[in-house]
Amino acid sequence: MKKFLVTVALILAIGRSYADEGMWLPHLLGQQVYNDMVKRGLKLSKEQLYSINKSSIKDAIIIFGGGCTGEIVSKEGLIFTNHHCGYGAIAAASTVEHNYLQNGFYARSKNEEIPAAGLSVQFLLKIEDVTKEVEDQLKGLSGDARLQKQTEVLNAVNARLADPSKSIEARTYSMFKGNQFIAYIYQRFKDVRLVGNPPESIGKYGGDTDNWEWPRHTGDFSIFRVYTAPGGAPADYSVNNVPMTPKYSLPVSIKGLNDGDYSMIYGYPGGTNRYETSYGVKLSTDINNPSLVALRDVRLKAMFEDMKKDPAIKLKLASSYASIANYWKFFDGETKQLLKHDVFGQKQKAEAAFTAWAQGKPEFQNVFADYARIYDKWRPYAKQRQYLTEGILGSPLANTASAFAQFEMALNNPNVDKQKVTDAAQKARTAFLDAENQNSDRKILAATLMMYYHDIDKAQHPAGFFEDLQTRYGSLDEEQTYKKYAAYVFDNTFLLDDAKWKAFIANPTAAALQADPAYQYAATFVRNYSAKYQPLYASFMNQNNELGRLYLKGVMEMEKAKVRYPDANFSMRVSYGNVKSYTPRDALFCDYVCTMNGVLEKYVPGDYEFNLPANLLELARKKDYGQYIDKKRNDLVVCFITTNDITGGNSGSPVINGKGELIGLAFDGNYEALSHKMAFDKDLNRTICVDVRYVLWCIDKLGGATNIINELNLVK
Repeated sequence: MKKFLVTVALILAIGRSYADEGMWLPHLLGQQVYNDMVKRGLKLSKEQLYSINKSSIKDAIIIFGGGCTGEIVSKEGLIFTNHHCGYGAIAAASTVEHNYLQNGFYARSKNEEIPAAGLSVQFLLKIEDVTKEVEDQLKGLSGDARLQKQTEVLNAVNARLADPSKSIEARTYSMFKGNQFIAYIYQRFKDVRLVGNPPESIGKYGGDTDNWEWPRHTGDFSIFRVYTAPGGAPADYSVNNVPMTPKYSLPVSIKGLNDGDYSMIYGYPGGTNRYETSYGVKLSTDINNPSLVALRDVRLKAMFEDMKKDPAIKLKLASSYASIANYWKFFDGETKQLLKHDVFGQKQKAEAAFTAWAQGKPEFQNVFADYARIYDKWRPYAKQRQYLTEGILGSPLANTASAFAQFEMALNNPNVDKQKVTDAAQKARTAFLDAENQNSDRKILAATLMMYYHDIDKAQHPAGFFEDLQTRYGSLDEEQTYKKYAAYVFDNTFLLDDAKWKAFIANPTAAALQADPAYQYAATFVRNYSAKYQPLYASFMNQNNELGRLYLKGVMEMEKAKVRYPDANFSMRVSYGNVKSYTPRDALFCDYVCTMNGVLEKYVPGDYEFNLPANLLELARKKDYGQYIDKKRNDLVVCFITTNDITGGNSGSPVINGKGELIGLAFDGNYEALSHKMAFDKDLNRTICVDVRYVLWCIDKLGGATNIINELNLVK
């Protein structure tokens, strides 16, 4: 154990991989990495980047909601994040009469700020390496026993470091696939209010067409504020709460930027798998990704057809549609880039070198023989899992009905408080109906069921289901058969019929639930998977995790001097690089910024993705950009690109210059490098960022919210 800890220390302290690859732990940068940051243009000390005892940049970086990053930009708790991160809160605050999603919103005073119910932010207090504490209790264990004990130990560590009375939470992250354990301690604040957002035509300009593409001309920002009790402690919403006085807030630079300028991104990248094996890459490109893309494509088309016809439906489905669409395109691009760059072949070469090194070392010599065995065993059932989660349960009705399995169990248990579970069921149904659009959902259920029938091995089908479907509704090769079945389910389920639901909930029984057609449908497929394939998947994942730990442990022993960073896991990271143009392919040059001129070139009046507000058109055509104009270009810079290493979760992350000043918000990546979760491309990887000058122009000149501008510490 001692030898391993020394190895980790060396890894974190010396060397360096490709120029801008790396999502580094901010408290363990290592002198060599820090020196490289300085060489690239950083003007700050290590303690200004991360300090426990003094305020530092890390104190301005927050977890926003459940999966984004935000930053504090004023001494009154003002938050900048992405539009798509605030999307749900903006949609929830909107009505057809006051459609803030469509028309935008800016509070002219704190009294106009809108409480965002259910939204919270978390501030990082400190980080502790608890590897020794954890490893001491895992000695001699492997496989399932180790994983089970590890969960128990990590829960105990988290409980020890948390303090619920002060809203302090702890989460211990496994780093390097279970070879290191680091605890992050956070404080959660629940009174968060919407301060402002641009119209959707700015915040989502370009829509799915421009998603993951450069140039991108999207004003992807929204503004919130965090409130506390009068003494500064976390508190639920109250009219008596006051704006937070933060430990640190980022100054905001409107000086502009140049090709080659230093850029640094703090945030919470959600997940990468850079140490994935060739087996995992092949499973993704052959089965997992294509299945997900095909199924989401069907769901999106069904939703879009209704959204474009009715503003109320668009508002209702907007958040769900955006979430599904984002990673539909991502996984399509990931597959293409993994294949294009032969990541599978690159992994195989590395694995061959490892296998040669591992000969004669009992702990490591069978790792890849074992990998081959477990993947061969799981591969025939991988599509089944995707078609359940992304297909059958892609129908909101089926997904909601499937969750009633817990209700069924409770109804069969005499020791359970029936009123409590009934209230929970009532709440679940209400939430479902608030978000449900029956017309698109019917199409989704019919289409995904037909895809399941044709694409999944018949031996894996639920026993008797499709035979009964054929008997009752017609040929299994005809779309009409599935549409008739979907109509039957929707027309007869009590989830969509108030009278039937009222009768059921007055006297809920397991038999009545089992007779409901929506529940029957969902339960049939879930039980088929749970009984036959879930145990295989659990075994596969447990063995895969254990082999991953051994493989990475061996790699680090084999390459002791090589610098490494842990995979992203939604713990705070910092990446650094430069604002940088690039050449994605022969004869094509991509500049490092795009401007309002490009926004106007893309404009299509009334278009779903490329429409623009009238006041933007008026000001832009007059070049009325005020202090936010880029004088070199005599234009307004809208977005820029950097070489920083980020992934999902970094949405809303601050892009910071060498002096620690905010210059933009990260929100996207480029299509040519969508393999980045598994393989970083040192030549083509770019992060797409909205320029803070465009953000401020939208707030100031378009929104007239000078009160927000006046809060900021502008650096000119």
